Amino acid sequence: MTDAALSASPGAGVGGRARFAARAGRAVWPVLMVVAIILGLWYAACLPMNVKEQLNQAERAGAVIVPEGGQARRDASPWGLMADNPGHLGGVWSQDRPRLPAPHQVAVELWDTTVGMALQGRAFSNRSLFTHAWVTLSATLLGFALGTGLGVLLAVGIVHNRAMDMSVMPWAIASQTIPILALAPMVIVVLNSVGVSGLLPKALISAYLSFFPVVVGMVKGLRSPQPAQLDLLRTYSASRAQTFLKLRLPASMPFLFASLKVGVAASLVGAIVGELPTGAVAGLGARLLAGSYYGQTVQIWSALFAAAILAALLVGLIGLLQRMVLARMGMAP
Repeated sequence: MTDAALSASPGAGVGGRARFAARAGRAVWPVLMVVAIILGLWYAACLPMNVKEQLNQAERAGAVIVPEGGQARRDASPWGLMADNPGHLGGVWSQDRPRLPAPHQVAVELWDTTVGMALQGRAFSNRSLFTHAWVTLSATLLGFALGTGLGVLLAVGIVHNRAMDMSVMPWAIASQTIPILALAPMVIVVLNSVGVSGLLPKALISAYLSFFPVVVGMVKGLRSPQPAQLDLLRTYSASRAQTFLKLRLPASMPFLFASLKVGVAASLVGAIVGELPTGAVAGLGARLLAGSYYGQTVQIWSALFAAAILAALLVGLIGLLQRMVLARMGMAP
């Protein structure tokens, strides 16, 4: 029997599926193990972080705590308090305002403010994370588009013009040394003084963080063709525009998509930071700020996880677009 016949036989198909399932299992187990270790360490960290407040609550409820009095426990080591009061540690994972919320508390808050509110028909109410995520996402996408466009244009100029390479690139690098937390209030104040407010200031801060990875990646990609390839196009009397469209631009696509993944995550960070000095009432940054004002640590952590999930979705979307574009161009992603 030929190899083709063997591969087409039912037994070969079952064996192939079994091998695929085995490989998938080998890939999943390490990930699950890492997640389990992280969750275990997280739950363990809640003990020393929350033990003092838990003992205060137990003492107010009439329990005998060693040592007595909040002042004495405030100066004591959390490890000593845990050793002296082992019977009162169960509540460290269920406090209303813990220093460090437990993983299940964050998960419940995420569910209640997303799926739970959607099931109640309040998916876009002021308390829903969908509303806050959409506000932040709007600024992120606008800033990412501005930063990507600016980054690509600067990269093209740097590659084709030596004066821009010598002048613009150092300034682009130097711009990233300015702390975004110092720059964001300045941008907000200046733009508000000329009547520009709302989405655009946050988008500009977002673009500031996202353009630099695109510039660096695109410059690297546009310079990636080998000298022999460039010489071949010169022998064909190709113009600079033809060389750019036929060689440099296709060669830069893997570098561009890699930088876009970094840029979109940075853009999301910029949008969140841009919401902090504006006193915004909506957005993930506003959610973080409100949680810090009122000591709602569970709310803070849920907003952080919502931002992480949003960033992962954006990076995944760019990865999907990368596979489609590179496959269309005949290149392996």
